[in-house]
Amino acid sequence: MIEEIQYLIAGRAYAGVLAMPSNAPRGGILVFHGGRGLEPHDRTHCTRLAELGYAAFAPDLFGESFRDRAHAMTVIGSLIEAPAVLRERVTAAHRVLADRGLPIAAVGHCFGGLAALELARSGADVRAVASFHGGLATRMPATQLRARILICTGADDPHAPRAARAAIEDELTAAGADWQMLVLGGAQHGFTLEGAAYHGPSDRRSWRSFLALLDEVMPEVHPLSA
Repeated sequence: MIEEIQYLIAGRAYAGVLAMPSNAPRGGILVFHGGRGLEPHDRTHCTRLAELGYAAFAPDLFGESFRDRAHAMTVIGSLIEAPAVLRERVTAAHRVLADRGLPIAAVGHCFGGLAALELARSGADVRAVASFHGGLATRMPATQLRARILICTGADDPHAPRAARAAIEDELTAAGADWQMLVLGGAQHGFTLEGAAYHGPSDRRSWRSFLALLDEVMPEVHPLSA
């Protein structure tokens, strides 16, 4: 079952999509959207995760519709420049599932990949986060992390060059994190997105890596899905 719900950030209502499994959920997964806001791509991931036994919540982190690309870049840039604000938003989304008493993981693509990493950096009680072709840099580096970290990034992604990959490796190592990075040859930014720089092998490999991570941190084991 999938439904539209609302949640609160600093007293203001934001929208989201919640997919529930047919039986009691084994855990909750936050699905963070990319730079264009909630899209069918995010709903599809929520449905896929519900079919695997998870409660999956895709929150709108922007709270507004964009007039044009310039407006979108202004909003996104402001959140990147103010990680405390972004962390407030992802933490509010986290409460939607935490209030249900579920163990929680998070996954995101593009902007959502950065949002997932910022949730981990906030110190929230989250078991694992996965970033698919997300931004890696932050103005508030982590000092201690509870979540296990999976970063899936394209070797040819100009938004996550080698220097940025090395920097987050140093950050996560210094914070004592349990982390792994999957650098995908031939993959560019947006490798999971149809109509962007979609790269099928990288999409499938990153998804399998995420499900394998969930098998490590969630209470029950399910077979890996293609």
